[in-house]
Order: sequence, then C-alpha cells, then structure tokens
Amino acid sequence: MTESDTNAAQNPFTPDWASPPGDTILDLLNERAWTEQQLADKLGYLPEQINQLIKGKVALTEHMAMLLQSVLGLSVDFWLKREAQYRARAEGLLTL
Repeated sequence: MTESDTNAAQNPFTPDWASPPGDTILDLLNERAWTEQQLADKLGYLPEQINQLIKGKVALTEHMAMLLQSVLGLSVDFWLKREAQYRARAEGLLTL
C-alpha cells in the first residue's frame, strides 16, 4: 500500500456539496442540444418550473420521474433514487 493509499483510507473523500438531479438533467439536455424551454414543452411544464427543478429548489416527484423517464430515457427508479440521495446529502450538509 502506498502512502497516498494510506492517506485516502484514513481520510475518505467527503464532499461538502450536494448535486441535485437537475445536474443530470442538464447533462442530458446538453447531450441532446436541448434547452430548458424545449424540455418544459415536452413535459408540459412552464420553463420556470423546470428551472426550479434543475436548481434543486423543488423536489422531483414520482410523477415528474415518470415524465422524465418517457422523455429522457432513464428509469423512474433512477430519478427517485437520485432525488433521495440529493435530499439526504443536502440535509447532512446542513447539520455539519
């Protein structure tokens, strides 16, 4: 084991940030060269609502997860787990 391996084991990486599901949505939009407006149109939401979702200011619901699955192709389970992980991490940061 190298010295850096030992340091990594003793000091595991613990980020001081939380990444909302919106980061994944933005990545997928970029891959498709879509705008938030285009996603909003496809989902039947206002662009402002999509922007709030992307920023993590509103929770990603099961209904939204179903819509995202149909439009972006990732499973409902993926979106709900991504949301739960984000909220848990964000809550953990508040208690630090």
